[in-house]
Parts: sequence; structure tokens; C-alpha cells
Amino acid sequence: MNQKSARFIPAEIARLLPETSESMLADEYLVDREEASCRVFRAYKGVKPHWHDGCDEYLYVLSGRGTFWMEDPATEAEFGPGHLLFFQRKVIHALPKILEEPVVFLSIDSPRRAPDDITFVDAGDGGAADFMARNR
Repeated sequence: MNQKSARFIPAEIARLLPETSESMLADEYLVDREEASCRVFRAYKGVKPHWHDGCDEYLYVLSGRGTFWMEDPATEAEFGPGHLLFFQRKVIHALPKILEEPVVFLSIDSPRRAPDDITFVDAGDGGAADFMARNR
């Protein structure tokens, strides 16, 4: 996006995401700049413990319910619409359970989260191709 300003309706963008996916998540970038990115993404299945090297992440829950933990599995707690989750780069986090679908987040990443910026604690849990499918 090269525009200096824009208006978005995240709920409408969420409806454009596929109903199913072979990947864990699918996203649509709203803003994709070096300084920051903003995305709407849907979770299709639980996500094992992982971290991102390049960005801090703010996740605002638009719909759905599940459980999420950051830093320590003992912090696992339920999330739902209206909740905001924040974690710095390199903080291990996971989405163990989806309780009500569709689970959709508005994500703000600072700086930009590159699509391949994912490291699973257990390398056998997947890689970038398993993690995220770009919607367009």
C-alpha cells in the first residue's frame, strides 16, 4: 500500500478470508510498510508455541473464542471479542485451543512482520508455509 491514509472495515475484510485452509492461519495485509504492518487474519486450528524475531505484535480479537498464552504455558487464558493481546518480539506464544469459530484478529506489527518470520519451539510443528496463507 503506497497511500498515506486509508479507511478499513476489518469485519468486511475478515469475510473475504477463506472458510477453510490447509495452513494454520490466513491473512490479508491492510498496511504493509517497513515501519509497521496491519493485517486481518483468521485462525483455522490451534497454533503450537512459536515466536517472531522481527516485530512486536498487538492482536485485537474481532470474533471467536479460544485460549492463548504468552511467555509461559501457565498463563493460558481464554480470549474473546474485544480482547487485546500484546507481546514483544521473541516472546514465545501459542493459541492452543479454538473454542468458537471463526477466530479472527486485527494484528498490528511493529516493525512490519515478514510473512516468513516464524520459528516454532519444536521445529517439527511446522514452518512459514504451514503457518500462514496469504489471502491475495
